[in-house]
Amino acid sequence: MKAINPATETLIHDYPEHALEEVDEKLDMAARTFDFWKRTTFAERAGLIKAAAGELRSNKAEYAGLMTREMGKPITAAEGEAEKCAWVCDFYAENAERFLSPEDVATDAAHSFVRYDPIGPVLAVMPWNFPFWQVFRFAAPALMAGNVGLLKHASNVPGCALAIESVFTKAGFPKGTFQTLLVGSKVVEGIIRHPAVRAVTLTGSDPAGRAVASQAGAALKKTVLELGGSDPFIVLADADVEAVASKAAVARTINNGQSCIAAKRFIVEDAVADRFEAAFVKAMAALKVGDPAERDTDVGPLARRDLMDDLQSQVDRSVRAGAKLALGGKPLEGTGYFYPPTVLTHVEPGMAAFEEETFGPVASVTRAKNADHALALANASDFGLGASLWTGDPARGEALAAEVEAGAVFVNGIVKSDPRLPFGGVKLSGYGRELSAFGIREFVNIKTVWVG
Repeated sequence: MKAINPATETLIHDYPEHALEEVDEKLDMAARTFDFWKRTTFAERAGLIKAAAGELRSNKAEYAGLMTREMGKPITAAEGEAEKCAWVCDFYAENAERFLSPEDVATDAAHSFVRYDPIGPVLAVMPWNFPFWQVFRFAAPALMAGNVGLLKHASNVPGCALAIESVFTKAGFPKGTFQTLLVGSKVVEGIIRHPAVRAVTLTGSDPAGRAVASQAGAALKKTVLELGGSDPFIVLADADVEAVASKAAVARTINNGQSCIAAKRFIVEDAVADRFEAAFVKAMAALKVGDPAERDTDVGPLARRDLMDDLQSQVDRSVRAGAKLALGGKPLEGTGYFYPPTVLTHVEPGMAAFEEETFGPVASVTRAKNADHALALANASDFGLGASLWTGDPARGEALAAEVEAGAVFVNGIVKSDPRLPFGGVKLSGYGRELSAFGIREFVNIKTVWVG
């Protein structure tokens, strides 16, 4: 596995993949470790997961630098990602026992209740765009529930994968509690079939989700899928348009635009569309594109050349279909996979920028006749991960949120994941939930106990 710096196109390190014999040994170790780990107390697990949070904070600069080198994330965002990983560890250390406490239910029994038991090793198939956060938001609840973790990370961030395993090792977790498998995607089906693996969670693309869900379904193993998104950013006529436009630029370019929950389709009421477009283009043009290791960089490179090529294809196809290029639209010349903030206006349903997930700093603006039309356009997508709605009347926004087909709707705020709230989508954005009490209960046996 080759880790290549997307800002310089230079090889960072070449990591040998684990042989199939090594993978089998790790899977067997996971099963053995689970037999011990599931009997530990919540207090014992919490102490270790708190230690992992401490390790993340103590060595934040090291882990952030690794993320920036391997996938191009701006260094300040990478530091924030390490801090957020520590937060989710603390959150579950403090709340897991409460979330999984037995619940009495009155029946005809002398005593009947529901308990939450761990199920075993859980395989996590994770993407490169948030190489630490998307792993820790699975690992913290899974380990606190008494499960053990197996990580198959994206092939372009092998250093991050090994570093995450080292976080748990340094924190004092027993050997085998969390293991990284340096393997390609072709090996995943065999891992899913292995009797040690009890469930699978995947964050990634729609095709990857379909493949893993099919393989896990054939083995009758549960899955949680967090897939792509084409999040609408709905601007109603009563919003503070200029202020919202500056928020829109941030929402589109989070993580260099490579986020499932980044705003992608900007749906604006026609009455304020001219003002919004002018302010939005100005805000996007003001962002600094450059070396992600520099602290004043807003937008770094895309993670791989093929991603840049795919994004260019989407822009070109949209323009040929009638969209107007208001800003950007071509990769920057020189070394690195740099794509500038780009704004397409006059985007309509049927165009690539409306129908497909654009994974990079490309924004599409679509005009709506009124609020009802804006909601119809927002829902006219195969995806349903997140959505944001901007209005001068929060109560109206709260009421309209019920009409949006998405796993999360943020009124007058940028969509984000938060350990305290469930995270996941509908339609082609997947199923199941991560984070909060809902997330930790995805990979447990919800067991009825009836005592006569």
